[in-house]
Amino acid sequence: MSSPARILVVDDEAPIRRFLRVALEAEGYGVIEAGTAREGLAMAAREAPALVVLDLGLPDADGLSMLRDLRGWSPVPVLILSVRADEGDKVEALDAGAQDYVVKPFGMKEFLARVRGLLRDRATEAVPSVLSIGPLQIDAADHAAAMDGRPLHLTRREFDLLWMLASRRGRLVTQEMILKAIWGPAHTEDSQYLRVYIRQLRQKLGDDAANPRFIATEPGLGYRFLDPPAN
Repeated sequence: MSSPARILVVDDEAPIRRFLRVALEAEGYGVIEAGTAREGLAMAAREAPALVVLDLGLPDADGLSMLRDLRGWSPVPVLILSVRADEGDKVEALDAGAQDYVVKPFGMKEFLARVRGLLRDRATEAVPSVLSIGPLQIDAADHAAAMDGRPLHLTRREFDLLWMLASRRGRLVTQEMILKAIWGPAHTEDSQYLRVYIRQLRQKLGDDAANPRFIATEPGLGYRFLDPPAN
C-alpha cells in the first residue's frame, strides 16, 4: 500500500494550519507544518513534500521570497493561499513559479479540488496520449478529438490549445505559458491571438464562457480546463 501524499503547509497562523490539517488528513493526505519561511524551506528540503501550500504573509520573509528560493532547487508544486486578491499579486506569484493561487477566505471544496489537480499532475509525469473527459475524447497521437463520438474539426493550433489545457485539467494555465508554448516566445504579449482561439475552441466544444462546462476564464491570468461534474 502506497504512503499518502505529504503536503507542507507554510502559514504563520496556527488556526489556519490546524484547519487545513484537519481537512487534508480527512482526505487521506499527510500534513507537515511550518510557521515561517525559514522553517518552510528547511521542511521542504528535509521532508520532500508532494505539494507546498504557501501563505505570502510570513513573519520573517515575504512568501514570494521563499517561493523564489524554493524554485532555485525544487520543482515541487506550490499553491499560494493568501488574503492578497489583487491581480498583480497573483500574476507576480505565478510568474515566480507558483502553480496556483487561492484567495482567503476560501471554500474548502474548491481548495481540495485545486490540491487534487496539482497532485494529479505531479503523480502523472507522462500524460496519457488519449484523454476522456466527460463526453470529450482527445487523442494526442492522431491529433483528433470527438464529442459524444462525433469528430470535432479542429485546426492544428486549436487542437494544440485544447490539448495543453485538457492535459492540465483542474490547473490554472497562464496566458504567458500558452502563448510561449503555442505561438512562441516572441508572442507572449499577444493575448488577442489567444482570445480569438479560445472563442473558436469554445464554439466547437459547444461551451459557454458565462457558464462553462470545459474552459473557465481566470480574468487577467489565464484559463482552467474543468473536471467534469460528478454524476
